[in-house]
Amino acid sequence: MTWISSSLPLTSTSRASPVITMAGSRLFPKSSTSSQTFTTQKGSGDPTRASVIHFLARAHSLPCSAASQAFMQLVQPTARFQLALDLLLPLLTSSVDLAQRIPVSFILYSMYAPYPISLNPFKSVLYATFVKERELAIEISAEGGFSEKEQLVWVLWKILKGDGNDIGPYSPSTLTKSPLPPELRASCLFLDEEAFTENDPDHSVAKSTITAGEPKQFAEQGTSKNSLPLLPPASETKITREIDRENERIAQAMKLVLAARDRALTLTEQRILTPLIPRLTSPTMITSVDLPPIVSYNPNLAYQLVIALLMALPNNLAQDISVYLDALTLLPPTLPSFDFLGRLLRDTSAIPDYSTGGKTTIADIVRSEVLGRFIHESIKWLDNAERDEHEGLVSDDRFAKGVQNLCRFYSSLLKLSIVDAASDADSTEMSHFTLRHSRFEEANALYCILASGRFDPFYTAMI
Repeated sequence: MTWISSSLPLTSTSRASPVITMAGSRLFPKSSTSSQTFTTQKGSGDPTRASVIHFLARAHSLPCSAASQAFMQLVQPTARFQLALDLLLPLLTSSVDLAQRIPVSFILYSMYAPYPISLNPFKSVLYATFVKERELAIEISAEGGFSEKEQLVWVLWKILKGDGNDIGPYSPSTLTKSPLPPELRASCLFLDEEAFTENDPDHSVAKSTITAGEPKQFAEQGTSKNSLPLLPPASETKITREIDRENERIAQAMKLVLAARDRALTLTEQRILTPLIPRLTSPTMITSVDLPPIVSYNPNLAYQLVIALLMALPNNLAQDISVYLDALTLLPPTLPSFDFLGRLLRDTSAIPDYSTGGKTTIADIVRSEVLGRFIHESIKWLDNAERDEHEGLVSDDRFAKGVQNLCRFYSSLLKLSIVDAASDADSTEMSHFTLRHSRFEEANALYCILASGRFDPFYTAMI
């Protein structure tokens, strides 16, 4: 296919996150000096190019969808295609850090996201990069190693399949640190070469771009139509119809996990996702930042995910288990959070205790590692909400409802003997909180219980 002229670009839209603050703001201040990573590309004197370079050097911590929105706002529609040719393509095909190549890949995809990938003028370069990085990853895997570029191969595979929007909510730094399941390793990812190169007069341009500055053997591989290397017979992976169907189910489940961060899943979607949770968490691509929004919209799903994470082997987790538990301590004091934690605190399922080598229960680890700090952070959250209400920054009743619900939650913990009213360690902070807010009926009743419980250990049985 022919390259689309920059004077007639396709309209760029996105289903990703809202537009973020642009150049000249606190997040992306205008600057004529770019990161050292891009020093070879300075000197044009173009302020737009300088702003894009400055932005890309800091895009690793932003969701890919936000990075795409930033690029669209920085660059005028008529200049995007040429700037992508001059600046983004050299970065995609270079050896810079993956946290910069991933957002570049997503931007090249999202410029034409409303249209099929077959109409994207950058598809051949994206495909050539996929082929080259896949070959290198397979070679390293055949030698018993693991290529750090496996994640880039997966990102390019998703984009070329037309599923690039699934990557939008994740930041490049999160993607590069998340381990891939065995079925999504480079050796298991295939694309139809003819769909990206057949009758494409610009394919030679893509190959010349991808091989520029590379060793001779890579250039020779890039010019061959059948350039995909054969794995050694002992390592060759045979993809059957059953495996392909299972991979499709896992991909669908991952899409539902992403959707669960933004809305409540339907009963049908939950029935599809629930049986596949063990496959999504062993090994896992779930990170700690996924949990709070899932708790907010789908507490039952969040409960099942956390159970699976707690039961997973440490080397299968995307992050240390303590990072996941820390995320739970920062949940807001809302009804979904209380329901979610209440279920965990009543779950007596046995799990390995890797710190001692023995066994513990889900309830014990949540009580010791999460509950105390959750109560502390909830009180801080409510103090901030009260201040915002006094300053007129909010007009809802989040503070009053939060106090009432936190007191009811703590009362239920007393009834279940999860916390002890006679224990200073358990109840001191909550006693001060309920006394300060005793104008609320729930807080006043709980304070009476806590104060009496100090002198009468059996009083809590009457709650």
